[in-house]
Amino acid sequence: MADTDKIATSESQDSQKQTEQAAYTSESNAGAGTGTSIIAPGYGTGRRKESVARVRLVPGTGKWTVNGRSLKEYFPNPLAQREVNAPIVLLKLEGKFDVIVRVNGGGITGQAGAVRLGVARALNAIDRDNNRAALKKHGFLTRDARVVERKKAGLHKARRAPQFSKR
Repeated sequence: MADTDKIATSESQDSQKQTEQAAYTSESNAGAGTGTSIIAPGYGTGRRKESVARVRLVPGTGKWTVNGRSLKEYFPNPLAQREVNAPIVLLKLEGKFDVIVRVNGGGITGQAGAVRLGVARALNAIDRDNNRAALKKHGFLTRDARVVERKKAGLHKARRAPQFSKR
């Protein structure tokens, strides 16, 4: 009888630990939708590498439209989805804005970086007093200036020299 009680208590403790572990994840945002920002329309332009993103934020339900497609269709990679949504998650404004994006040029990573900068600039334009400090602290308002280095004369690529032959 005592063995069954021990097994029952250990099972209940295991299930309690599992629910505690399930409740906490590094990706959760405990205060979702509780940001103190003003909810108003806004616009921002973001650039990265060869990509240019024009972002409109409209008060709404959290719907994303990127070049006429949903966010998951346009950016199938979850890492890119998380990157473009990062400024909204940081400010705890999920579900408060519909995001309409026109992006062109470059590749997936460059476009995701451009969209993130555009979203951050739009949020900054909407409510500079409440949003700017957090966005700036996390580096979302900084334009990533790294671009492809140009090819130089006499070299195969920007730095790749022809193979040296002694004889």
